[in-house]
Amino acid sequence: MASFRFIHAADLHLDSPFIGISGLDDSLRSFVQESTFRALERLMKLAIDQQVDFIVISGDVYDSSHISLRAQLRFLDFLERLGAEGIAVYVIHGNHDPLDSTKLSMKLPSHVHVFGAEPGSVTAKRRSDHQEVAVITGMSYPTSKVTDNIALRYPAPLSRLYHIGLLHANVDGDPQHETYAPCSKKDLIRAGYHYWALGHVHTRRTLQETPYIVYPGNIQGRHVRETGPKGCYVVDVDDNFNTRLSFHELDSMRWVIIEAPVDSCRDVDEWRRSLASILARTASENANQLSMVRVRITGRGPVHRQLEGGYVLDELLAELRRKEASKGATNGYRGCVWIESFSLQSGDSFDTQRLLAEDSFVGDLLRLVRCEQEQLQAPDGVIAASLEPLLEHAEIRTLLEETTPDEMEDWVRRAEELTLGLLLRDRLQEEGVEP
Repeated sequence: MASFRFIHAADLHLDSPFIGISGLDDSLRSFVQESTFRALERLMKLAIDQQVDFIVISGDVYDSSHISLRAQLRFLDFLERLGAEGIAVYVIHGNHDPLDSTKLSMKLPSHVHVFGAEPGSVTAKRRSDHQEVAVITGMSYPTSKVTDNIALRYPAPLSRLYHIGLLHANVDGDPQHETYAPCSKKDLIRAGYHYWALGHVHTRRTLQETPYIVYPGNIQGRHVRETGPKGCYVVDVDDNFNTRLSFHELDSMRWVIIEAPVDSCRDVDEWRRSLASILARTASENANQLSMVRVRITGRGPVHRQLEGGYVLDELLAELRRKEASKGATNGYRGCVWIESFSLQSGDSFDTQRLLAEDSFVGDLLRLVRCEQEQLQAPDGVIAASLEPLLEHAEIRTLLEETTPDEMEDWVRRAEELTLGLLLRDRLQEEGVEP
């Protein structure tokens, strides 16, 4: 059999609105909103540079079922430029861009194949000599909610060619993503394909190597839960069907979570200088991207009390953002570090382990908090009962419904620190900690 090369990409989410990022000036906001299109441009250049025979895209080309004309035109331009190089493209649509999406009807070039609402198969050819090299099978979502195991409907291999399955699905029930088209690794292994090109989960991972079952992740991170490099796989298959994957970065904006501990700092200025060193290291590590950073302030020490007031962090955030915006305007934001937010997770200088062991009101309270942290979402818990009166207010109810478990846990942690600080004020003074 003939060797060949293809790209596996997924979850392009073109024209993502990047809702929730605050403090951006017009230039930086434009840079952020263009980031999915820059990743698409880099994908096109990679395909040409690597001389691939074809590209497979495993769902969620667009970010919303109400597809913008801008996103459609940019994707069409991407397809036409690949066509000029003789590179075929095979596409399925997922839960964000199902076949019933609202969009302008456009005729796609002949080298592009979009799979329909039922599993279908096509044969891919090598560019150099048009020799048949692979059978590609896929299915697009007819609507946004596909909850049955569609992998079971994919046909068994009928030829001796390399078989690639395109599937937008949650394999083995990843809890971080909606359970659409749920299936198991066993289902995919039994199908007899050589490579499962998955989409839907935005974290890059290889679930299996025999056969290959692969999530490439999305091509551009969109929020702080999508950290690290984003891109696609270039896949080489030799004439014995040996398969080799190489990951290629495509993102121009990278989400990063860093920790800035207060433990060893005597005052705010010493902590600020420590933070500056951490941010400089982040800029160096991501020299070709804009780093979008959430700073977790951790540890225990007297600096916590000064940061807890709020205005110090607010003013520092404004100044750091001003400097990066000015620098980014001249260098295209390469190597710039934009602080998305500070997350205050530090505390005063008391020994929580000792307090947990105490037979006292403070010890009882701390043990209750720890118990509640383990069941944040429990409908009969103390937290749920405390929030219930607030649900009568529409705006607060909407805010609470949109709150993630991580944010809720952060609220509880902050409430614990504030309460302990008030209860232990006298003890802290006796131990030499300024209230």
